[in-house]
Amino acid sequence: MANKERIHLDDLDQSKSLEQEDYKKQMKQLQLQLLGMQLRLREKKNSVILVLEGPDAAGKGGAIKRVVERLDPRLVRVYSIVKPTPEEFCHHYMWRFWTKLPSHGDLVIFDRSWYGRVLVERVEGFCSEPEWKRAYREINEFEKTLADDGAILIKLYLHITKDEQLGRFKRREADPYKHWKISEEDWRNRRHWHEHNEAAQDMFEKTSTPEAPWTVIPANFKWYARVKALKTVCERISRKLDS
Repeated sequence: MANKERIHLDDLDQSKSLEQEDYKKQMKQLQLQLLGMQLRLREKKNSVILVLEGPDAAGKGGAIKRVVERLDPRLVRVYSIVKPTPEEFCHHYMWRFWTKLPSHGDLVIFDRSWYGRVLVERVEGFCSEPEWKRAYREINEFEKTLADDGAILIKLYLHITKDEQLGRFKRREADPYKHWKISEEDWRNRRHWHEHNEAAQDMFEKTSTPEAPWTVIPANFKWYARVKALKTVCERISRKLDS
C-alpha cells in the first residue's frame, strides 16, 4: 500500500454527472441486479458489510436509500453511528460494532463506522495520537478476520467540494423539512475541512487492502454518486459470489 499514489480529495474530478433518463435506467437495472444477488447470498456462507464515510452533506443517506429500497428488508440492517454511549465509551472502541455485524446471508450498512477513530476522533482530539495510529493495524486485522469468515466488505467514501457543502448546508437551513439535518456540529467540522481531508487521505493509504479496498466517489452530482455507489456494491458482491 505504501507505493500507491496518494489520493487528494479536493483534486477529484467533480464534473461527472448523469442525465435523468440515464440515471433512472441504470438505477432500475442495478437495484434489480442487487435484489437477485441478495437471494443468492442466502444460499452461501457470505454476508455483506457496507461502510459509508465522507464529509457532512456528501449524500451518504441518499446513497443508502437507493441501495436498500428494493431489497428484502428482513435481511437488511442500517446503523447510523453517532458518539458512543456511556457504556460503549467504557469499552474498546471496536466493542460496539461486533454486535451489529450481519449473520450469514444478511446485509448490514454502516453510515459512519469504526473509521471514526482515525477520522473525527483524530481531528477533534477525542483519542490520543498513539491510539489513532494504532487503530490502522487494529482495523485491518478486524476486517481481515471478517473477510476470512466470508464477509464481503465494501467501503465507500463520498466526497464533495467545500463550496458544494456550503450550498447544501444553506439549503438544509432554509428547508423546514430538512432543517433537522444541520447542526452546530456540522459547522464545526467544516471549520476543520483540511484536517478531515488529511485524515481521510491517510486512512485510504493505510486501510485500503485486497480484502477491503476503498472506493472514493466524487459526489457533487448526486445522481452520478448514487449510481456509482450502487454499481460498486453490485460489482464487489458479484465478484465474490462468482469466484
